[in-house]
This record gives sequence, structure tokens and C-alpha cells, in this order.
Amino acid sequence: MNDLVDHLFRRQAGLLVSTLTRILGPRHLSLAEDVVQEALVKALQQWPHSGVPANPSAWLIQVARNRALDVLRRQASFAAKAPEIARAISRPPSPAEEVDDQLAMMFLCCHPEIPREARVALTLKTVGGFGTGEIARAFLIQESAAAQRIVRAKRLIRDLDLTFELEGLPRERLDSVIETLYLMFNEGYSGAGEFAGEAIRLARLLASHPATGAPHVDALLALFLLQSARGPARLDAQGDLLLLAGQDRSLWNRERIAEGLRHLDRSAAGERLTAWHLEAGIAAAHATAPDFESTPWDYIADQYDQLYALNPSPVIALNRAVALSRCRGAEAGLRAAESIENHPALQRYHLLPATLGRLWQELGDTQKAVAYLKKALTCECSAPERRFLERQLAGLKP
Repeated sequence: MNDLVDHLFRRQAGLLVSTLTRILGPRHLSLAEDVVQEALVKALQQWPHSGVPANPSAWLIQVARNRALDVLRRQASFAAKAPEIARAISRPPSPAEEVDDQLAMMFLCCHPEIPREARVALTLKTVGGFGTGEIARAFLIQESAAAQRIVRAKRLIRDLDLTFELEGLPRERLDSVIETLYLMFNEGYSGAGEFAGEAIRLARLLASHPATGAPHVDALLALFLLQSARGPARLDAQGDLLLLAGQDRSLWNRERIAEGLRHLDRSAAGERLTAWHLEAGIAAAHATAPDFESTPWDYIADQYDQLYALNPSPVIALNRAVALSRCRGAEAGLRAAESIENHPALQRYHLLPATLGRLWQELGDTQKAVAYLKKALTCECSAPERRFLERQLAGLKP
């Protein structure tokens, strides 16, 4: 029973909150969330005794609307607009309006004035229907800290008097949404898989809507699809991490790869080359290689060169070092990785010492390899990643 309610609520919550926020106004986002939450609570109370309704989604929607109307009738601030709001709430939105409402909510949650971490948390909460506890666990923070991020974002929406709109928005607003989805997908790909699925769903909405579709949106969606297609092969039967070289490529999702390649082709229609184009190109090179030995590492290293020119981040520099080690040897990769070893942003990033450990192992210096793998284990990482590092370390003999 609870699993059914959770599934229905997550599927409908974002849509309900988005529609109610359009009707009530962004300043009343918390009210919209509260009445939707109350609909879930009522379902949990009644359905175990009365049985699940024939149309549980419609039941949840109706209860949330009725609760919103009850609240509005008691609030003086809504008195003048109460009849208009009541009519709007009583009329079910069309499928096209549902899409517009979700996209407009995304743009509201991802406004550039809202801090980046808060954008992701608020989007997951209001559009994706995820709980604060789930968000906190994914980002390895206390639930109170996740709640504070969401509260601060809502306060900014109110204080800045942000509007609920979709048409005619400047490009930087779309770029902010894209960045948020990218962060959401990365978090899901490394840990909370449902977040990656939600990022793909929202990216599909963006790419297919005339107001938000653009070549770089197609590139972003292509990246998500191509990366996630390899997901079924990333862990073995025991839940342990498998690197690209050890993955069973027959498990890769070929339909998702084909969809990703179609969107990558569509992304070529524009004149603007973005980081999303380059990252999607790298993902396509991996996804279309028949085996690990056939991976076009020279091409991938060149793509990382271009990507670093557009976005000189230390993580991109580390990925470039890995590509260089594959096409030019471990020593070339080591020199590139060592150049960013002291970068402040990478001091708690486990993949830097893990990469250095692998390169020193390939060069025959077991002592340095052991030291770097031990350092990697002091950093935060997922349970499968930690077990992988422990196996690597156990396999090295001083």
C-alpha cells in the first residue's frame, strides 16, 4: 500500500504543485506543497480501510484541490480572487498545460538569483516530488541542512517577487535550468539513480517544447541518455563497481543509445558549440565502441582539450588526464594529473588520488600507488566506489 502511494504521489506531486503554484502565484509555493502533502496523508489514512480508489491519481488531485479551496476561503488575502481561483482549481489542466506548468516551475526553481545547490534541492522537491530526507542522503548532508536550502530558495522567490512564466525568457534562464539538470543527473548517476531518471524526464520536456527546445538542450539530453545507457553494466551481481574495461556491453541499453545518438544529431543544427555538445560526443564515442580496446582515445582526448578550453574546471582536467594515459601512456597521464594535484577543489575528490594510484601502479611504483589509494579512501565516495578502492588496495603487494 505505502509503495503504491509513494509511486503515485511522486508521479503526481510535482504536477500538482506546479499547477497550484501557477494558480495561486509563486509567493504561495509553500501552500501548494502543503495541500498536496495533506492529500498524501489523507490517502495513507483512508485507503488501508476503504481500499484504493479506481482512479487513485484523480483522487489525490481532487483532495488536493478541495484542501486548497478550504484554505483560500479562510485567508483574507485571497478573498478578492477567490471565485477566479476556485474556477481555475476546479478545472483540470490539459496535457499541454501540465507540461507548461512543470517547465515554468523548473524555471522558477532554477532562477539565477537562487544559489546553485538550492536550485537542485528545490527542483527535486517541487518538480520531482522527492522528500527532503532523500535529497539530504543523496548529497551526504543532514536533513536539516537540505531543508534550509529549500527554505532559503523559497524565501528568495518571495523576496524577489519572481514570476511563474515560460515564454520569452532570456537565454541565461535556460542555461541555469540546464546546469541544474546536469548537477541532478550527475548526483543520480553516482548514487541516487532516481535523480538521474528525473533529470532525463525533465530534459525530454525541455527538448520537446517549442519555447525551450534548442540544440544545446538536445546535446544535454543526448549526454544523459548515452551515459545512463551504460548504467545496467556498472555494477556486478554483488553490487560492486565495474570499470568501463570490465563491463558487459551486451547489458547496455541499445534503445537509449539510439535515442541519444538521434538527439546528438539534432544538436548539430545550431552554430553554438557548448560543453554539452563535447561531453555528449565523448559519451557517444564510448557508447558506440564495440569493445574497450576499440575506444577512440585520441578523439576523446581532443574533445577534452576543447572542453577544457570552454570550461577549465579541474574535474575536466582530470578526465583529460585519464584520456591521455590511454592514448599516450601512463607517464603522459601522470604529468597531466599531477599538474592539478594541489587544486583546492579536488582535495576531497576521491577520483584524483584513485587515478594517481592507478597510474603509479602502471608505472611500477607500488609504494606510491598504495599511498594514493589509501588517500582516496579518506575521501567521501559511494559504497560501491569504496569497496572497489579497497579491492584495488588489497591487490597491491608492497
